[in-house]
Amino acid sequence: MMDAPIVHIGKVIRNAVAFNTQQWQGARPDVDHLLDAVAELFELLEQRRISYALAGGIALLKYIRGRNTEDIDLILSVSSLKKLPEIVVTHRDVYFTRGNYKGIQVGVLLTKNPLFDHVKKHHVVTQDFLEQTIPSATVRGLILLKLYALPSMYRQGDFVRVGLYENDIATLMFYYTPDMQEILDELTPFVGSQDKSAIQDVIADLERRIARMRSRDL
Repeated sequence: MMDAPIVHIGKVIRNAVAFNTQQWQGARPDVDHLLDAVAELFELLEQRRISYALAGGIALLKYIRGRNTEDIDLILSVSSLKKLPEIVVTHRDVYFTRGNYKGIQVGVLLTKNPLFDHVKKHHVVTQDFLEQTIPSATVRGLILLKLYALPSMYRQGDFVRVGLYENDIATLMFYYTPDMQEILDELTPFVGSQDKSAIQDVIADLERRIARMRSRDL
């Protein structure tokens, strides 16, 4: 198990945006304002007493060092999102909304999705970040969310995100040794049989990779 670092979310977002040259339009963008914007976003959530959970790459940084992300992902109800008109919605789906808060990309996993609601209710702990203490998804919660997302990514042919998600899951498995059969059993009510089969294949493949890695350490 890795020691949990104190993460400065604002710096993570600022640095990720600053070094993503593909997003530059001519000159290097001004990114220092993102430090204050991140702090303000979490202050808003606290001031308005909004029930939420941090997920995605930022939550992952409490468990895996070196993960790079430009987004803040939150699990929220539809009613809670309506209390945050400052987040300008740029894309809306049945279970997922993407928005922008003062230059920060915000992904919202809506609790009308049964799995997202389940993770928020059962797999969240408070974590200390430099900005403040924030309710965040646990290792198990993050694995559930990422496994759930993978079959859809396969169908979309999203090779880059598949690689990132599989690597995140493998790293969590390697360092935290969760019971993957228990996780699969917990996930089963939320996925169809075809997706479950695909997820089983992913888990088996990652377990083989981890076994090979550990055998080299002997």
